[in-house]
Amino acid sequence: MPGPQRREGLGSGVIVSEQGYILTNHHVIESVDQIEVALADSRKVPARVVGADPETDLAVLKVDLQKLPSITFGRTEQLRVGDIVLAIGNPFGIGQTVTQGIVSGLGRTHLGITVYENFIQTGAAINPGNSGGALVDASGNLVGINTAIYSQTGGSMGIGYAIPVSTARLVMEQIIQKGQVTRGWIGVGVQDVTQEIAESLKLPAAGGVLITQVERGGPADKAGVRLGDILLTVNGKPVTDTNAMLNAIAALQPGQQAQLKMTRNQAENEVAVTIGQRPRPPARKG
Repeated sequence: MPGPQRREGLGSGVIVSEQGYILTNHHVIESVDQIEVALADSRKVPARVVGADPETDLAVLKVDLQKLPSITFGRTEQLRVGDIVLAIGNPFGIGQTVTQGIVSGLGRTHLGITVYENFIQTGAAINPGNSGGALVDASGNLVGINTAIYSQTGGSMGIGYAIPVSTARLVMEQIIQKGQVTRGWIGVGVQDVTQEIAESLKLPAAGGVLITQVERGGPADKAGVRLGDILLTVNGKPVTDTNAMLNAIAALQPGQQAQLKMTRNQAENEVAVTIGQRPRPPARKG
């Protein structure tokens, strides 16, 4: 009868502070028993997980070393399609590798990679083992964390996705300070209002999100949100699709009051909801 087997995996990471904090992908360190970090100067040191956020596929590690060289954070909002970027990582375990490309797209969503999506698309070659590595601009500033590739063969096909540094930094700071990420939650299921749905509900135009599920006893249920409602705005900000709605609610603090504008039976109304704390996703079983 076969005994327990040891599983080894390879991934990349980014040193984000001289105190030894390292940013990487959650899927790189998920379900591993031990983590060893190989530094550029050939040192290998054990690392511990400070915290992880599966819903953005980010994790923070810590090594017990001081005065490490750390990367400088760039500003995602200054990125433009066509900007030159470099992907740095350890593809296939062959050693530190740098590939060059451009920013091919911004704000990519509905990819099914994570719950909260706002990806940078790049033509810089990203291969297995690059996950968790740095996407940097031409000045060497961190602009993203390489996360996924579009591939039918397992290798790079020139379409890679990186988590923007703006998202990565917010998640990282919460993990370092509190060990986890806190997000707002109202307890609903939603879907985009397509043109077909708008026509069937006799709405003037597509837009907003359709409430398809309301958790009993949840914040939305207590506020009077019902199945079939169309959510249009959160605190006055338009909700264009499910991704925008998820991000708008997640950005609110538990206990905060929020105003939701909705359409019900072709009539608009507003409700006040007390934001709850998003439950942590269940751990995967291996």
